Amino acid sequence: MSPPPVSPPPVIEVVAAVVVAADGRTLLVRKRGTAAYMNPGGKPEPGESHRDALVRELQEEIGLLVDPAALEPLGSFETDAANEPGHALLAHVFVLDLASTEHRVAAEIEESRWVEPGAPGALPLAPLAAEHLLPWLVTGRR
Repeated sequence: MSPPPVSPPPVIEVVAAVVVAADGRTLLVRKRGTAAYMNPGGKPEPGESHRDALVRELQEEIGLLVDPAALEPLGSFETDAANEPGHALLAHVFVLDLASTEHRVAAEIEESRWVEPGAPGALPLAPLAAEHLLPWLVTGRR
């Protein structure tokens, strides 16, 4: 008798930003009550485009007013969800280059850090940041 089929994990769909300062550092945030640092972003509202959702999330979470045209599509990535055990993550990612590092944490964000992509220190990192986005900044950045 064969084992029962394994169901795929539920998928959480999000938008995320690789926010890059002029000096090459990138912004990571930590949500209240969690340990992992991740790229800013969140879940789209019903009917909201990925770009519009990210514009809204960046304003809500870190106080950035972003021109949607400034968001450069990077791609979609699948990995494990950082804060929802047993869930997969599908992240639609955009790059945002900033001249200034000024921002403010708000909404559910507890803390933010500007980090060197190749040397983020001992921060606990979300799988999306650790496995995909920080390595892209180190090896694949334009």
